[in-house]
Amino acid sequence: MQYLGTAYHGWQIQPDQPTVQGCLETALSSLAGERIRVTGAGRTDAGVHARGQVASCRMVSKIPCLGILRGTNHFLPEDIRVVSVEEAPEGFHARHHALRKDYAYRLSQAPVLSPFLSATVESIRGKLDLSRMQSAAAHFLGKHDFTAFCGSEGRRKNAVRTVVDSRFGSEPDEVVVFRISADGFLQYLVRTIVGTLIEVGRGRIEAQAIPEILDARDRTRAGPTASAKGLTLEKVHFPAGM
Repeated sequence: MQYLGTAYHGWQIQPDQPTVQGCLETALSSLAGERIRVTGAGRTDAGVHARGQVASCRMVSKIPCLGILRGTNHFLPEDIRVVSVEEAPEGFHARHHALRKDYAYRLSQAPVLSPFLSATVESIRGKLDLSRMQSAAAHFLGKHDFTAFCGSEGRRKNAVRTVVDSRFGSEPDEVVVFRISADGFLQYLVRTIVGTLIEVGRGRIEAQAIPEILDARDRTRAGPTASAKGLTLEKVHFPAGM
């Protein structure tokens, strides 16, 4: 699935709030003529986008995959799209079988940000030292307790995650992209990491302080939570054959 999260209160169904999961379940149920429940590989927060979200469901109706693809998109709003459909192995579960997820956070310091980018790119004012930010990003690689970098919901869980990619790159139109891949993510984790890296770029936090912040497990030591609109779930990885 792909979606712009701007108009939605995140992935997960919530009472009286528009959500991506809610729209998808309504569309599938309308198509199949039965109540369909879906499970997403990742529960993106309000305003967060996706280029590679994966969802699974069980369906009694014998509709071909191409028919599901076309029919579901017919019932979906234009800012949510199913881009592929396939029959999964018996027992497949989009969340439980996910090995890792790739996220990207896009930001720009361009004096004028194109309206074609503004929905998915966060505009940053003031000078940033990207070399310092890259040095700080490398400290997130490996297995860490991320209590200092997540929301209150995440702090009630086991906050240990393994990060296999954490780096900055560039894209056209003066867009800087932070890419991070891990075996799991916590509430606001990527956005708090990005907010902290921006503080490093502004000289307010030292790059070498990241290991100390991780070890302290104190949310007040990390930077602010960055805006949701720059964050996109890029890809979900599954075992071979799934």
